[in-house]
Amino acid sequence: MTTDATVTTHLVNGLTCEIPASSPLAKLMRSQRTWVGPSARERLAILRKAKSVAIVGASPNPARSSYFVATYLQQSSDYKLYFVNPNATEILGEKVYPDLASLPEVPDIVDVFRKPADIPSVMDDALAIGAKTVWVQLGIWNEEAARYGEEQGLTVVMDRCIKVEHARFHGGLHLLGFDTGQITSRKSIR
Repeated sequence: MTTDATVTTHLVNGLTCEIPASSPLAKLMRSQRTWVGPSARERLAILRKAKSVAIVGASPNPARSSYFVATYLQQSSDYKLYFVNPNATEILGEKVYPDLASLPEVPDIVDVFRKPADIPSVMDDALAIGAKTVWVQLGIWNEEAARYGEEQGLTVVMDRCIKVEHARFHGGLHLLGFDTGQITSRKSIR
């Protein structure tokens, strides 16, 4: 097989290599997740430092995961929440903004509930307002967008639920994400 086209493959260990674009290995590597975001310690630091969170793709529908996460953050954190959805006016008693540019302040975390194809435009919107962290929710993966965001100076967390991470770091969840049911006198880390 002779071809001049090659692709740069990013390996988990941080190294890169060139391989023929048409090779079976290139096809396999395209299907593999090689981007690695912030560690657990770094995610905890992000959550501790943050004072405000904008939820892009927030829904007024109680059956949607964004509503559930918003309810948790409203009740279990000190974050100032901003809801972003061009098709809603109020969620959980709070005003909803049509886009990130309409927010009254730059949020510390832009939490994203949008399909993977929408993530690049959310990265651009976050950069345009001067946001520092984009947190892409559990089940949503766009590796190219994550790499792009990092290249532009954003801290990117992807395929992780901010609610699960917050609760886990604050003693409310078992490692697997289940409510522990334990009552503790240990001081919460807010």
